[in-house]
Amino acid sequence: MKIYRNRTLISITLGLTLLFSSCKSGSAIASKKVEKYKPNSESLSKHGSAPEWFADAKLGIYFHWGPYSVPAFGSAWYPRNMYLDNSSDRKHHEATYGSIYEFGYEKFIPMFKAEQFDPEEWAELFQSTGAKFTGPVAQHHDGFAMWDSKINPWNAKDMGPKRDILGELFAALKKRDMKTIATFHHARNGQRNANIPENWKTGYNSHYPYHPDLPTATKDPLLRKLFGNFETIEEFNKYWLDQVNEVVDKYSPDILWYDSWLNMIPEDKRMEMAAHHFNNGVKNNKEVMLAHKQEDLPLEYSVLDYEQGGRRDSWPSPWMTDITIGESKWMYVEGHPYKTADLVIRNMIDVWSKNGIVLLNVSPRADGVINQEQRTILKQIGDWMKVHGEAVYGTHPHTIFGYGTASAGDGHHGGQSATVNYTEDDVRFTISKDKKAMYVFFLGKPQKGKKLT
Repeated sequence: MKIYRNRTLISITLGLTLLFSSCKSGSAIASKKVEKYKPNSESLSKHGSAPEWFADAKLGIYFHWGPYSVPAFGSAWYPRNMYLDNSSDRKHHEATYGSIYEFGYEKFIPMFKAEQFDPEEWAELFQSTGAKFTGPVAQHHDGFAMWDSKINPWNAKDMGPKRDILGELFAALKKRDMKTIATFHHARNGQRNANIPENWKTGYNSHYPYHPDLPTATKDPLLRKLFGNFETIEEFNKYWLDQVNEVVDKYSPDILWYDSWLNMIPEDKRMEMAAHHFNNGVKNNKEVMLAHKQEDLPLEYSVLDYEQGGRRDSWPSPWMTDITIGESKWMYVEGHPYKTADLVIRNMIDVWSKNGIVLLNVSPRADGVINQEQRTILKQIGDWMKVHGEAVYGTHPHTIFGYGTASAGDGHHGGQSATVNYTEDDVRFTISKDKKAMYVFFLGKPQKGKKLT
């Protein structure tokens, strides 16, 4: 018995020693940063393009909002166009605010106060519209960040609203179990051809036109970051990546979405971005994804977006289209007309029948008000979704998307900028995930006395 106890004691002591050693070893392993995805094609391709929740979501909402909303004139390209000779934006700017040499784009930032911004109310509005994911344009071409940034000094927390717009909205969305999206348009911001002065005439050397005599050619160490005017393009490319990684680390968006010119960012930087985003998803136990507009990310691990467009036929994997509630503008422009809710819904049905997902843009005013015209349209969409959501959320495309006489375009701005006028001759299908139900949409009201077959 005594020997048994001694052996037990020895066994227990040895066991505790091994357990303690194992814990120490385990802690050492746990303390090391484990990265599932590497920044190379082979590793990233294992991630896949779109999670099931995205394919089921069908509708998301985002918004173009920033210092460019202050003039409420022209378009979201006002920051660029105001520096171009003889442009309507330049004429308006000089007549309203004065010379571009005295009132540069940076002067709009203190005027962008967003004093009516209410993230809880916005989250409620977007959810009631039927959106399953939402978020802001995190940074447009103008170089102004809509989050609390330690990398970009031109940000909404330190300037303008002096609020973390992205962070506050994400917090409100997460309370409602909504997915989040951050869109990035700042690949256009870097001045890539600053050493070729004649390029400024086209305005396409970067978002901001460059000419040695223009304010965009500033040597001021702070202001040049706003205009993307770096010493080398390599320096800008790092700045581009650091900002995206900062948003991923601080806010963990479910979707990173990219506007055009992402192809101008070197491939190794794009792969670093993708790996960092995917690994952050693993770390937070969530399925994340990438979306983009051009042939600048492999479809093995990303989703292609068609601006104000779509596809003529169904596609085996999920795709996306971003459309705006405005007739053509993306930011708030004084007096600009809006699409009707029924037109938006019919075009969304066409997208859904072809395995697409819609990202709908709204346009807040500079003070943070989403005007009543847009709210009415959003409410009408939401009311329709409440009745017909069963035929939308979680559905799959049928073997054929439908039939009819309307002719939608293919690709970006296909279908006359998402404003196809469908009739009662146009029919679209979706089927339930279990394939036990089929849903039939007639996209126009039948004429009196006319039979539909």
